[in-house]
Amino acid sequence: MDAIVKFVEGFFALISKGAEVFVSIAGGIIPSLLILMTIVNFIIRLIGQDKVEKAAEKLTGNIIARYMVLPFLAAFILTNPLLTIFGKFLKEYQKPGYVDAAESILHPTLGLFPHINPGEIFVYMGIAIGIEQLELSLAPLAIRAFLAGLVVILIRGTITERIMLFNMKRNGITPKDLEIEKQKIKAT
Repeated sequence: MDAIVKFVEGFFALISKGAEVFVSIAGGIIPSLLILMTIVNFIIRLIGQDKVEKAAEKLTGNIIARYMVLPFLAAFILTNPLLTIFGKFLKEYQKPGYVDAAESILHPTLGLFPHINPGEIFVYMGIAIGIEQLELSLAPLAIRAFLAGLVVILIRGTITERIMLFNMKRNGITPKDLEIEKQKIKAT
């Protein structure tokens, strides 16, 4: 009987801890995300939707800017999970590549910019402790991981975009079709 009681108490403690985590997310990240989205939309309306979209089109017309610079800037400025907001400025067929690149830059940047993804710092620290025990500097690891991460996100974003275009072509959908659908959704 004692074993059953301990199991039930442990189970309810687990549920309680899960509820605490849920409340912290609902009380922290979600309101922050909503406020940030509101601010971004306010700034866009203040500047003008057309001007922002034209500037974004110029910036994202370059594949390096689209899948290397923009994801890193979004991660650096907005951190995780807010960095996906910058995808708003891309064409519909480019968004999957952007999300792939943006989510992929989170870990390689931890050594230099831990604020980007503080929830995952334990992964980097696990490696860092081993490097420190070998009495080696962490700086080369952090720099190499960051530079390798930039190359990887460029490759991932580009490949994901190509896969998206391939699947669209296979299904008879053009990028213009997606933009027309986007305009229809905006109109409703």
